[in-house]
Amino acid sequence: MLAGLILSFVHAGAQQEAQTSAPNPYLKGTQGYDKGPRGLTSYQAIAIDQPFAARMAHDVPAKPAIERAHQALLEARYDLGDHPAKGVTMERGKPLQEGVRVKLPPGVTWEQLAAMSPDAIRERGQWPKGFLPLPHPFHPAGGFVFPKQEIDAIKRQDGRD
Repeated sequence: MLAGLILSFVHAGAQQEAQTSAPNPYLKGTQGYDKGPRGLTSYQAIAIDQPFAARMAHDVPAKPAIERAHQALLEARYDLGDHPAKGVTMERGKPLQEGVRVKLPPGVTWEQLAAMSPDAIRERGQWPKGFLPLPHPFHPAGGFVFPKQEIDAIKRQDGRD
């Protein structure tokens, strides 16, 4: 009886293995699918819906407008002016900026904000937007955003951009 029970489990296990679908490529380890250390990546595949040249032909002319919109967002949230602190510099002489850079909602002072409870700030929508996460400047394209100065520096150092 025990032997029959064991054989039925072995037979059921063999049937389940035959019914499995194709291996998940994101679980591929160094020795093959589902073997070895964790897979090559935990990210899902990128859906490429058009050739790179078509994407670039669309995105390059749109870049100035995207940059203007993002700069407007930054200017609405922060004081981006040059306000160097007297007698204080960074390592190579660049002046440190002084003062609070986050802009408050119109008609609100830091003292009024400090006197409010968290619930009151939330209910009135008085939380300074400068403390909220910044959105990606061009989320549909995603990826990293590098300032032109960094791209130029990488090109000078490594010959790539």
